[in-house]
Amino acid sequence: MPFTNIVYTAAAAPLLLVPCPCHRLTANYPSPRSYTHPLHRSKISPQLPMPLRRRRARRPSAVVERSDPPDTGEDKDEQRVSSDIKTVLRRFLKIAAPYWSSEDKVQARLRLAALFALTLGTTGISVGFNFLGRDFYNALASKDQEQFTKQLIYYLGAFAGGIPFFVVRDYARETLSLRWRSWMTRYYMQRYFKNQTFYKIQSQSIIDNPDQRIVDDLSSFTGTALSFSLTLFNAAIDLISFSNILFGIYPPLFGVLIVYSLGGTAISVLLGKGLVTLNFMQEKKEADFRYGLVRVRENAESIAFYGGEGNEMQLLLQRFRSAFENLTELLIASRNLDFFTNGYRYVIQILPAAVVAPMYFSGKIEFGVINQSVSAFNHILSDFSLIVYQFQAISAFSAVINRLGEFNDVLDENESYITRDEHTDEVHIMFLDKDPLVSNGSVPQFEHHKLLQIENLTLQTPRTRNTLITNLSVEINDKEHLLVMGPSGSGKTSFLRALAGLWNTGKGNIIFYVEEVSKHASVSADGVPSSSADIVRTDEKQRGSKKSRAGGVFFLPQKPYMVLGTLRQQLLYPTWNDEIQPASNDSSGSLPFLSQAPSLVDESNKPEKPTVEDMIQVLKTVQLGDIVSRFNGLDSIYEWSSVLSLGEQQRLAFARLLLAKPKLVLLDESTSALDDDNEARLYRQIEAAGITYISVGHRQTLRSYHKKILYISQYDPSHTNEQNWRLESINQTTKEANSTRQQ
Repeated sequence: MPFTNIVYTAAAAPLLLVPCPCHRLTANYPSPRSYTHPLHRSKISPQLPMPLRRRRARRPSAVVERSDPPDTGEDKDEQRVSSDIKTVLRRFLKIAAPYWSSEDKVQARLRLAALFALTLGTTGISVGFNFLGRDFYNALASKDQEQFTKQLIYYLGAFAGGIPFFVVRDYARETLSLRWRSWMTRYYMQRYFKNQTFYKIQSQSIIDNPDQRIVDDLSSFTGTALSFSLTLFNAAIDLISFSNILFGIYPPLFGVLIVYSLGGTAISVLLGKGLVTLNFMQEKKEADFRYGLVRVRENAESIAFYGGEGNEMQLLLQRFRSAFENLTELLIASRNLDFFTNGYRYVIQILPAAVVAPMYFSGKIEFGVINQSVSAFNHILSDFSLIVYQFQAISAFSAVINRLGEFNDVLDENESYITRDEHTDEVHIMFLDKDPLVSNGSVPQFEHHKLLQIENLTLQTPRTRNTLITNLSVEINDKEHLLVMGPSGSGKTSFLRALAGLWNTGKGNIIFYVEEVSKHASVSADGVPSSSADIVRTDEKQRGSKKSRAGGVFFLPQKPYMVLGTLRQQLLYPTWNDEIQPASNDSSGSLPFLSQAPSLVDESNKPEKPTVEDMIQVLKTVQLGDIVSRFNGLDSIYEWSSVLSLGEQQRLAFARLLLAKPKLVLLDESTSALDDDNEARLYRQIEAAGITYISVGHRQTLRSYHKKILYISQYDPSHTNEQNWRLESINQTTKEANSTRQQ
């Protein structure tokens, strides 16, 4: 549905004898913009705060192994949005507060103070116009041409002097809103990526459309919050300023105003109580429809191969029909509310004049006083009738607060959205030094060649806690390459997820021996790692973060992730980041908190950044030497996941690996799209680079490149005491047989 503007109660329309309350002399909040809903092209409410734009669709995520289906019931969504006023206010304060105590607090508070000062000035101008209007119409009614000309000149001078205040006030509000939004966008993105919360949200289907909440809801929140705050402030000043005027003209008119506004508020709340839920559900249903269209675009080739156009059309129509039906209910609720609010607005055009007309007919007041009373009445009534005039805006804003409140709760992990382990057992990931310090020779050093130690690992799926692997203990030494095999669904990729820190449900220890975390090492007197209670573990601070990557652990999935950027950025990802370059040399409008992305991990031990020659050479090594000329250099930008085949993407991922030079790499069927020759060449290259690797795969040819093989079978709940894995060495005879078979 369309959302336009809040009517800001700053000034009345002094040139009209009976001014319409919905067309007042002021710049609306925010600046006038129009928006048309994709299902409805007419305006539903002319007084909503700002274009609370429709959300963008969710981007398809990487395929992840889920242990249980997501709960997407509409009943749950409706219960979730039906928050009481106390909850909405609590969420509002929690969302709004951080910025005003942030590193930008000085600028923020100064700008807000200036904005309130300008608002106070515009209210004073409105009061001045009220008295100018009275004298202007008195001169007109008395047919005093000289006085009329004089008042007209005063009027024009007041316009010339007053309009800049309204313009500057609007500009100050817009710039503060933009600054606030910029800070909040960075703040929420930092929390979204921290501790890989984005992965937990997507893999467990915790909330819908986090991208929309960052892009659209934050924009709507900052602009609308400022608009409402200024409206309430202006209403309070208006109430003080114009109450004296109205009460001085005719006290009973003030009583009529209070009764009229309170009755209108009660009726508006009764008629519009369902709008919050309907607005919330409309956001979700339209997002689902757009998401379906995005999936068609990004999977166009697969759909075309299947000939699935008819099925896609049917699914999309179902989603559109769901959005259409909800919007129909929304329009009906809005129509019912508009019947009342429109009548409420137009009755007040004659109500104050009707009340004071007997005094004019008896000669107790002049004609200009009628205009003054109408203007003051409209001002004060608008202050008392904020809920009536802004009910649809308030309901839409409440939906935004609820969506951001949910997102905020997820990011803070204060609610039960992210699955929390209520059991004492969990998988602990630890980073220990390869060569811990020796104290007076009493503490022996660890084995120099050990890279990874897995102790009594029992791995379970999140939420449902289905057991996948039981009591696994393995040690991986330098150059001791491990192949993980087993039937589909046995937990091979889940095992890699546990190593990467993405899953921690279960029990046991995973210990990485890496060089730069000696400060975290813990060694007992007998030279072995301390117990899990004593050893520093990563938990949520280090689990699966780039800490493990910087510590010499790298991961290559079956379908590599292609970043949005240049070919150079594809090669540097994720080990190195290009610094953000300023858009221009003029930094007058720049914001310090947008100049560089925050560092989420310790980057002190990164390897040296490769040169252009290094990148070109590694592309030749992985048989992609022509890619630079094909795409006009390293700084060309394309949709790489579309222009490169899956095999080329996998080779590009190996190029990243060779540039990063980690100590250990986890390969999840990373050569599945390659022929045997390219597969052999890449494995030889990473082995020659001194990189130890753990591979998951089904191909028998992979045996030739590994020293050990870990078989994982399907877990049988009826045999809880039996381990479902076995570890074997791959002898040279087997390797030679596989090599002969390839030839």
